[in-house]
Amino acid sequence: MEKKLIITGGAGFIGCHAAKYFAKKGYSIIIIDNLSRKGSVENLNWLKNQYPIKLYKTDIQDRLSLEDIFKNENNPKGILHLAAQVAVTTSVSNPRNDFNVNALGTLNILEAVRHFCPEVPFIFSSTNKVYGLLNSEKISEGAKRYKIDKKKKGISETEPLDFHSPYGCSKGSADQYVLDYARIFNLKTVSFRQSCIYGERQFGVEDQGWLAWFIIATILGKEISIFGDGKQVRDILYVKDLVELYDKFFEQKSNIYGKAFNVGGGINYSLSLLEFIDILKEQGLEISYTFGDWRPGDQKVFVSDNTKVIKELCWEPKTTPVQGIQTIVSWVKQNKDLLKSYISD
Repeated sequence: MEKKLIITGGAGFIGCHAAKYFAKKGYSIIIIDNLSRKGSVENLNWLKNQYPIKLYKTDIQDRLSLEDIFKNENNPKGILHLAAQVAVTTSVSNPRNDFNVNALGTLNILEAVRHFCPEVPFIFSSTNKVYGLLNSEKISEGAKRYKIDKKKKGISETEPLDFHSPYGCSKGSADQYVLDYARIFNLKTVSFRQSCIYGERQFGVEDQGWLAWFIIATILGKEISIFGDGKQVRDILYVKDLVELYDKFFEQKSNIYGKAFNVGGGINYSLSLLEFIDILKEQGLEISYTFGDWRPGDQKVFVSDNTKVIKELCWEPKTTPVQGIQTIVSWVKQNKDLLKSYISD
Protein backbone atom coordinates (compact mmCIF):
# COMPACT_ATOMS: atom_id res chain seq x y z
CA MET A 1 0.00 0.00 0.00
CA GLU A 2 1.32 3.44 -0.94
CA LYS A 3 2.55 5.52 1.98
CA LYS A 4 1.95 9.21 1.32
CA LEU A 5 3.32 12.13 3.31
CA ILE A 6 1.99 15.65 2.79
CA ILE A 7 4.52 18.38 3.58
CA THR A 8 3.47 22.02 3.51
CA GLY A 9 6.49 24.21 2.85
CA GLY A 10 8.24 21.11 1.51
CA ALA A 11 10.59 23.13 -0.70
CA GLY A 12 11.86 25.13 2.26
CA PHE A 13 14.95 24.41 4.31
CA ILE A 14 13.49 21.95 6.82
CA GLY A 15 10.92 20.74 4.31
CA CYS A 16 13.39 19.59 1.68
CA HIS A 17 15.40 17.63 4.26
CA ALA A 18 12.20 16.00 5.53
CA ALA A 19 11.10 15.22 1.98
CA LYS A 20 14.42 13.54 1.17
CA TYR A 21 14.46 11.56 4.42
CA PHE A 22 10.96 10.17 4.01
CA ALA A 23 11.29 9.59 0.26
CA LYS A 24 14.38 7.51 1.01
CA LYS A 25 12.21 5.47 3.41
CA GLY A 26 9.75 4.71 0.61
CA TYR A 27 7.14 7.40 1.14
CA SER A 28 5.42 9.13 -1.76
CA ILE A 29 6.03 12.82 -1.10
CA ILE A 30 3.35 15.43 -1.77
CA ILE A 31 4.58 19.00 -1.34
CA ILE A 32 2.34 22.04 -0.91
CA ASP A 33 4.44 25.17 -1.45
CA ASN A 34 3.98 28.50 -3.21
CA LEU A 35 7.75 28.64 -3.92
CA SER A 36 7.90 32.26 -2.78
CA ARG A 37 10.99 31.97 -0.58
CA LYS A 38 14.43 32.42 -2.03
CA GLY A 39 16.08 29.06 -2.51
CA SER A 40 12.80 27.11 -2.67
CA VAL A 41 13.01 26.48 -6.43
CA GLU A 42 16.62 25.30 -6.04
CA ASN A 43 15.62 23.01 -3.17
CA LEU A 44 12.72 21.58 -5.18
CA ASN A 45 14.97 20.87 -8.17
CA TRP A 46 17.50 19.24 -5.83
CA LEU A 47 14.74 16.96 -4.56
CA LYS A 48 13.33 16.13 -7.99
CA ASN A 49 16.75 15.10 -9.20
CA GLN A 50 16.70 12.34 -6.58
CA TYR A 51 13.08 11.30 -6.04
CA PRO A 52 9.66 11.54 -7.73
CA ILE A 53 8.16 14.52 -5.89
CA LYS A 54 4.60 15.70 -6.47
CA LEU A 55 4.15 19.46 -6.12
CA TYR A 56 1.02 21.51 -5.62
CA LYS A 57 2.11 25.11 -6.15
CA THR A 58 -0.43 26.53 -3.75
CA ASP A 59 -0.54 29.09 -0.98
CA ILE A 60 -1.88 27.80 2.34
CA GLN A 61 -4.01 30.94 2.52
CA ASP A 62 -6.09 29.47 -0.35
CA ARG A 63 -8.66 27.42 1.55
CA LEU A 64 -10.49 26.07 -1.51
CA SER A 65 -7.30 24.86 -3.18
CA LEU A 66 -6.27 23.08 0.01
CA GLU A 67 -9.63 21.35 0.18
CA ASP A 68 -9.18 20.09 -3.38
CA ILE A 69 -5.69 18.80 -2.58
CA PHE A 70 -6.83 16.91 0.50
CA LYS A 71 -9.75 15.43 -1.44
CA ASN A 72 -7.34 14.17 -4.11
CA GLU A 73 -4.59 12.93 -1.78
CA ASN A 74 -6.73 10.78 0.45
CA ASN A 75 -5.45 8.68 3.33
CA PRO A 76 -1.89 9.99 3.77
CA LYS A 77 0.36 8.38 6.38
CA GLY A 78 1.16 11.76 7.93
CA ILE A 79 1.01 15.52 7.54
CA LEU A 80 3.99 17.76 8.28
CA HIS A 81 3.00 21.43 8.42
CA LEU A 82 6.10 23.58 7.90
CA ALA A 83 4.82 26.38 5.65
CA ALA A 84 5.15 29.73 7.42
CA GLN A 85 6.23 33.33 7.44
CA VAL A 86 9.35 32.90 9.54
CA ALA A 87 10.95 36.29 10.28
CA VAL A 88 10.14 38.54 13.25
CA THR A 89 11.23 41.68 11.40
CA THR A 90 8.97 40.86 8.44
CA SER A 91 6.06 40.33 10.81
CA VAL A 92 6.60 43.80 12.27
CA SER A 93 6.65 45.44 8.84
CA ASN A 94 3.65 43.46 7.54
CA PRO A 95 1.65 41.99 10.44
CA ARG A 96 -1.44 41.26 8.33
CA ASN A 97 0.44 38.99 5.94
CA ASP A 98 2.17 37.35 8.89
CA PHE A 99 -1.23 36.57 10.43
CA ASN A 100 -2.72 35.35 7.16
CA VAL A 101 0.11 32.91 6.53
CA ASN A 102 0.83 31.63 10.03
CA ALA A 103 -2.51 31.75 11.85
CA LEU A 104 -5.12 31.62 9.08
CA GLY A 105 -3.01 29.31 6.92
CA THR A 106 -2.66 26.84 9.77
CA LEU A 107 -6.39 26.98 10.45
CA ASN A 108 -7.01 26.20 6.77
CA ILE A 109 -4.77 23.15 6.99
CA LEU A 110 -6.42 21.95 10.21
CA GLU A 111 -9.87 22.30 8.70
CA ALA A 112 -8.84 20.34 5.61
CA VAL A 113 -7.48 17.59 7.84
CA ARG A 114 -10.60 17.62 10.01
CA HIS A 115 -12.90 17.17 7.01
CA PHE A 116 -10.88 14.80 4.83
CA CYS A 117 -8.38 12.80 6.93
CA PRO A 118 -9.05 13.25 10.66
CA GLU A 119 -7.22 10.01 11.61
CA VAL A 120 -3.87 11.13 10.20
CA PRO A 121 -0.98 12.14 12.52
CA PHE A 122 -0.19 15.86 12.16
CA ILE A 123 2.99 17.74 13.13
CA PHE A 124 3.03 21.52 13.47
CA SER A 125 6.38 23.31 13.38
CA SER A 126 5.97 25.86 16.16
CA THR A 127 8.57 28.12 17.76
CA ASN A 128 10.20 29.06 21.05
CA LYS A 129 8.89 32.59 20.41
CA VAL A 130 5.59 31.53 22.03
CA TYR A 131 7.36 32.13 25.37
CA GLY A 132 8.18 35.76 24.65
CA LEU A 133 11.06 37.56 26.31
CA LEU A 134 11.03 35.30 29.41
CA ASN A 135 10.56 38.34 31.64
CA SER A 136 9.64 36.12 34.58
CA GLU A 137 13.11 34.51 34.54
CA LYS A 138 16.19 35.96 36.19
CA ILE A 139 18.90 36.25 33.55
CA SER A 140 22.54 36.94 34.38
CA GLU A 141 25.29 38.21 32.08
CA GLY A 142 28.67 36.59 31.63
CA ALA A 143 31.69 37.53 29.57
CA LYS A 144 30.34 36.02 26.35
CA ARG A 145 26.81 34.79 27.09
CA TYR A 146 23.62 35.26 29.05
CA LYS A 147 22.19 32.46 31.17
CA ILE A 148 18.95 31.73 32.97
CA ASP A 149 19.88 31.44 36.63
CA LYS A 150 17.44 28.84 37.96
CA LYS A 151 16.80 26.68 34.88
CA LYS A 152 19.76 24.33 34.60
CA LYS A 153 18.22 22.37 31.73
CA GLY A 154 16.55 25.31 30.01
CA ILE A 155 12.93 26.28 29.40
CA SER A 156 10.26 23.59 29.72
CA GLU A 157 6.67 23.44 28.47
CA THR A 158 5.47 24.68 31.87
CA GLU A 159 6.84 28.15 31.08
CA PRO A 160 3.93 30.64 30.74
CA LEU A 161 3.06 31.52 27.16
CA ASP A 162 3.74 35.16 26.31
CA PHE A 163 3.33 35.95 22.62
CA HIS A 164 5.68 38.81 21.72
CA SER A 165 5.83 40.48 18.29
CA PRO A 166 3.31 39.82 15.51
CA TYR A 167 5.31 36.70 14.62
CA GLY A 168 4.99 35.37 18.16
CA CYS A 169 1.26 36.12 18.11
CA SER A 170 0.59 34.44 14.77
CA LYS A 171 2.67 31.33 15.49
CA GLY A 172 1.37 31.19 19.05
CA SER A 173 -2.22 31.37 17.85
CA ALA A 174 -1.55 28.56 15.37
CA ASP A 175 0.14 26.53 18.12
CA GLN A 176 -2.95 26.79 20.30
CA TYR A 177 -5.31 25.90 17.45
CA VAL A 178 -3.23 22.78 16.75
CA LEU A 179 -3.49 21.66 20.37
CA ASP A 180 -7.17 22.53 20.68
CA TYR A 181 -8.12 20.61 17.51
CA ALA A 182 -6.84 17.49 19.25
CA ARG A 183 -8.98 18.28 22.30
CA ILE A 184 -12.17 19.39 20.53
CA PHE A 185 -12.11 17.40 17.26
CA ASN A 186 -9.88 14.46 18.29
CA LEU A 187 -7.29 15.17 15.63
CA LYS A 188 -3.90 13.49 16.04
CA THR A 189 -1.93 16.70 16.31
CA VAL A 190 1.30 17.67 18.03
CA SER A 191 3.15 20.98 18.26
CA PHE A 192 6.95 21.03 18.29
CA ARG A 193 8.14 24.35 19.71
CA GLN A 194 11.43 24.41 17.88
CA SER A 195 14.50 26.37 18.82
CA CYS A 196 17.24 27.27 16.31
CA ILE A 197 17.32 24.72 13.48
CA TYR A 198 20.30 24.78 11.11
CA GLY A 199 21.90 22.79 8.31
CA GLU A 200 22.74 22.64 4.62
CA ARG A 201 20.39 24.17 2.05
CA GLN A 202 19.37 26.87 4.51
CA PHE A 203 19.38 30.03 2.43
CA GLY A 204 19.74 32.16 5.54
CA VAL A 205 19.27 35.92 5.56
CA GLU A 206 19.98 38.62 8.12
CA ASP A 207 16.63 38.36 9.89
CA GLN A 208 16.11 34.60 9.70
CA GLY A 209 18.42 31.60 9.67
CA TRP A 210 21.18 33.54 11.42
CA LEU A 211 23.62 30.66 11.80
CA ALA A 212 23.62 29.85 8.08
CA TRP A 213 23.67 33.56 7.23
CA PHE A 214 26.80 34.17 9.29
CA ILE A 215 28.60 31.39 7.43
CA ILE A 216 27.34 32.40 3.98
CA ALA A 217 28.17 36.07 4.53
CA THR A 218 31.62 35.29 5.91
CA ILE A 219 32.61 32.99 3.05
CA LEU A 220 31.29 35.48 0.48
CA GLY A 221 33.13 38.37 2.13
CA LYS A 222 30.07 40.24 3.42
CA GLU A 223 29.98 42.18 6.67
CA ILE A 224 27.61 40.88 9.34
CA SER A 225 25.36 42.96 11.57
CA ILE A 226 24.89 41.70 15.13
CA PHE A 227 21.69 43.06 16.67
CA GLY A 228 22.32 43.48 20.39
CA ASP A 229 25.56 42.68 22.15
CA GLY A 230 26.20 39.21 20.73
CA LYS A 231 25.79 37.49 24.10
CA GLN A 232 22.30 36.23 23.29
CA VAL A 233 22.15 32.43 23.46
CA ARG A 234 20.25 29.78 21.48
CA ASP A 235 20.38 26.03 21.61
CA ILE A 236 21.01 24.85 18.07
CA LEU A 237 19.61 21.67 16.53
CA TYR A 238 20.93 20.12 13.33
CA VAL A 239 18.13 19.63 10.81
CA LYS A 240 18.68 15.90 10.27
CA ASP A 241 18.29 15.28 13.99
CA LEU A 242 14.97 17.15 13.88
CA VAL A 243 13.71 15.11 10.93
CA GLU A 244 14.47 11.92 12.84
CA LEU A 245 12.16 13.24 15.57
CA TYR A 246 9.40 13.76 13.00
CA ASP A 247 9.86 10.12 11.99
CA LYS A 248 9.65 8.95 15.59
CA PHE A 249 6.36 10.77 16.01
CA PHE A 250 4.82 9.27 12.88
CA GLU A 251 5.98 5.78 13.88
CA GLN A 252 5.16 5.98 17.61
CA LYS A 253 2.56 3.55 18.98
CA SER A 254 1.69 5.29 22.25
CA ASN A 255 -0.75 7.80 20.75
CA ILE A 256 0.99 10.97 21.92
CA TYR A 257 -1.40 13.58 20.56
CA GLY A 258 -2.62 17.02 21.59
CA LYS A 259 0.69 17.90 23.23
CA ALA A 260 3.37 20.56 22.86
CA PHE A 261 7.05 19.68 23.07
CA ASN A 262 10.04 22.00 23.35
CA VAL A 263 12.57 20.79 20.80
CA GLY A 264 16.12 22.07 20.49
CA GLY A 265 19.73 21.19 20.98
CA GLY A 266 19.41 21.57 24.74
CA ILE A 267 21.86 23.11 27.16
CA ASN A 268 24.85 21.10 25.90
CA TYR A 269 24.33 22.31 22.33
CA SER A 270 23.82 26.00 23.10
CA LEU A 271 25.86 28.91 21.76
CA SER A 272 25.96 32.67 22.04
CA LEU A 273 26.63 34.66 18.88
CA LEU A 274 30.09 35.55 20.18
CA GLU A 275 30.86 31.89 20.89
CA PHE A 276 29.67 30.97 17.41
CA ILE A 277 32.00 33.57 15.92
CA ASP A 278 34.86 31.97 17.86
CA ILE A 279 34.03 28.59 16.28
CA LEU A 280 34.09 30.17 12.81
CA LYS A 281 37.49 31.66 13.53
CA GLU A 282 38.71 28.23 14.62
CA GLN A 283 37.54 26.97 11.22
CA GLY A 284 39.95 29.45 9.65
CA LEU A 285 37.29 31.93 8.54
CA GLU A 286 37.84 35.68 8.71
CA ILE A 287 34.65 37.29 9.94
CA SER A 288 33.77 40.98 9.81
CA TYR A 289 30.89 42.29 11.93
CA THR A 290 29.34 45.37 13.50
CA PHE A 291 26.85 45.83 16.33
CA GLY A 292 23.37 47.37 16.06
CA ASP A 293 20.23 47.87 18.14
CA TRP A 294 18.33 44.95 19.60
CA ARG A 295 15.46 43.67 17.47
CA PRO A 296 11.89 43.49 18.84
CA GLY A 297 11.04 40.17 20.45
CA ASP A 298 14.65 38.96 20.56
CA GLN A 299 15.17 36.79 23.63
CA LYS A 300 18.47 37.28 25.44
CA VAL A 301 18.61 33.56 26.01
CA PHE A 302 16.53 30.58 25.02
CA VAL A 303 17.55 26.99 25.66
CA SER A 304 15.05 24.15 25.31
CA ASP A 305 14.57 21.74 28.17
CA ASN A 306 14.14 18.55 26.12
CA THR A 307 13.16 16.37 29.08
CA LYS A 308 9.57 15.82 27.92
CA VAL A 309 10.37 14.91 24.31
CA ILE A 310 13.24 12.66 25.40
CA LYS A 311 10.94 10.79 27.77
CA GLU A 312 7.84 10.50 25.59
CA LEU A 313 9.38 10.03 22.13
CA CYS A 314 12.75 8.50 23.06
CA TRP A 315 14.68 11.06 21.02
CA GLU A 316 17.81 13.09 21.64
CA PRO A 317 19.94 15.33 19.41
CA LYS A 318 23.11 13.69 18.12
CA THR A 319 25.04 16.26 16.09
CA THR A 320 27.35 18.56 18.06
CA PRO A 321 27.53 22.24 17.10
CA VAL A 322 31.08 21.89 15.79
CA GLN A 323 30.09 18.90 13.62
CA GLY A 324 27.05 20.67 12.22
CA ILE A 325 28.85 23.95 11.60
CA GLN A 326 31.65 22.15 9.75
CA THR A 327 29.05 20.54 7.48
CA ILE A 328 27.48 23.91 6.60
CA VAL A 329 30.89 25.51 5.98
CA SER A 330 31.70 22.73 3.51
CA TRP A 331 28.31 23.06 1.78
CA VAL A 332 28.63 26.84 1.44
CA LYS A 333 32.13 26.54 -0.01
CA GLN A 334 30.87 24.00 -2.57
CA ASN A 335 27.91 26.19 -3.56
CA LYS A 336 29.42 29.68 -3.61
CA ASP A 337 28.18 30.51 -7.12
CA LEU A 338 24.60 29.53 -6.28
CA LEU A 339 24.68 31.53 -3.06
CA LYS A 340 26.21 34.58 -4.75
CA SER A 341 23.37 34.71 -7.26
CA TYR A 342 20.76 34.21 -4.56
CA ILE A 343 22.16 37.02 -2.38
CA SER A 344 22.45 39.43 -5.32
CA ASP A 345 18.81 38.95 -6.37
